[in-house]
Amino acid sequence: MKRKRLIGILISLIMLTSILAGCAGSGSNKNESAGGTSGDKEKVNLKVWLTPQWKGVKNASESGADYDSFLKHAAEQFTKQYDKYDVKVDVEVIAGDQRDQLLNVNLSSNTPPDVFFESVFAMGDYVHRGAMVPLNDIVEESDKKDIDQSFWDAVTFGDDVYFYPFQHNPGTLAYNADMFRAAGLEKYIGGENDIQTWTLAEYEEILKGLKNNLPKDKYPNTYPMSLFALNTQGDTWNLAYLRMFGNKFFNEEGNIVLDDANGAKAVAWLKELKDGGYTNPGPESVSSNDANGMFQNQQLAISFSNPMLFNNTKADMESGKLNKFDVRLANIPSESGDPLSFTYVVGASVFQSKDEKRVEAAKDFVKFFSTDPELVKSSVNSIPVRSSVVEEFKGEKPLFGAYDENSKYLFNFTGNVPGYSQLREVLYPELQALYMDAKTPEEVVKDYQTKGNQVIQMNKESSIIYQK
Repeated sequence: MKRKRLIGILISLIMLTSILAGCAGSGSNKNESAGGTSGDKEKVNLKVWLTPQWKGVKNASESGADYDSFLKHAAEQFTKQYDKYDVKVDVEVIAGDQRDQLLNVNLSSNTPPDVFFESVFAMGDYVHRGAMVPLNDIVEESDKKDIDQSFWDAVTFGDDVYFYPFQHNPGTLAYNADMFRAAGLEKYIGGENDIQTWTLAEYEEILKGLKNNLPKDKYPNTYPMSLFALNTQGDTWNLAYLRMFGNKFFNEEGNIVLDDANGAKAVAWLKELKDGGYTNPGPESVSSNDANGMFQNQQLAISFSNPMLFNNTKADMESGKLNKFDVRLANIPSESGDPLSFTYVVGASVFQSKDEKRVEAAKDFVKFFSTDPELVKSSVNSIPVRSSVVEEFKGEKPLFGAYDENSKYLFNFTGNVPGYSQLREVLYPELQALYMDAKTPEEVVKDYQTKGNQVIQMNKESSIIYQK
């Protein structure tokens, strides 16, 4: 009897020891997980896409620099310090002309990327479709203050932020200062690191001076200004010209309101420039690429530009691909005197995977590389949206300050309306009809507004923003 009782006590002690050991082991794993090791943390795989933006982490001269370098580096830094999940980040570069096809295929199969780093104007339709999640909860007040409100306006749909601004690509005019000098227009030349602002009256005076006073022996077959309407390329500059006389383009309900006296006046102004010989001939059959080539070959004195085109032109001069000339930047003028400026904001969005943990980790990753003090410096590969980064680098990149100062003139060219990509297909045929004398300016603004609002209305019916 004593022996049986002794055996029972021993068994009880063994079981108790096992339970205590198990508890101790469990507690140890939890502590390891909280401390940042993999432990028992749940595995989460993130799929991150981007279109080509820049090569390298900070510049293209780095060894092995490629388009995915920055996000791969950011992912490596993120996974080292992230303690919520055991995260694996796969980064893939997507060609811009394949973006929508690949996204639609993956959305239809419920396998969207978790994060997409891209220009906002190209992605807005996916917000309206309900494919993305709001990012309000990862935006801190300090970041709102460091990034101009105009950038936040561009990434806000309804009441919610859907993209985290990282960098931007501003649209301006570029001009050949040597031609200005040759035509006696020195007083209109701005500083080498300025974005010059002209009134509309000054701009018209410049165009007349270039047409009438530019020496034909030195600049044969040269025209004052570029104009193009072959397709959707560069259409943002055409959208800016349509606002030059005060038309606000979109109303508060997100509808086009171009059909008024100011809209018709802007369209008539474009037609007068074309008919008066102030632009390249036949803009209805000229693309923005054609116009850029003409400007680089000094057949145009003024053309459209952005930082990439501007820097590429300068680089091609240095390499000997282009004959050198003094190229500088200017704003698009308006009748009010305040210039018109726009930009392509680039940043990350998070797609709705319907997996709470993936969405949470994706948002944390976006917040990490969009706010980390070192990682945000990679925005110098384009133009930074953060004033703090501009301040740090404007000594070595003087135009940063000029672009930052220009941000107060930015208008939101998409209006964040649903169906913007389809809306782009409506504009250039109307401009072609104008330049070919098939329609009057009044008919152009009326028909564009009618057709454009049909596109918007159709897309509003399925938009989560307008159906709220």
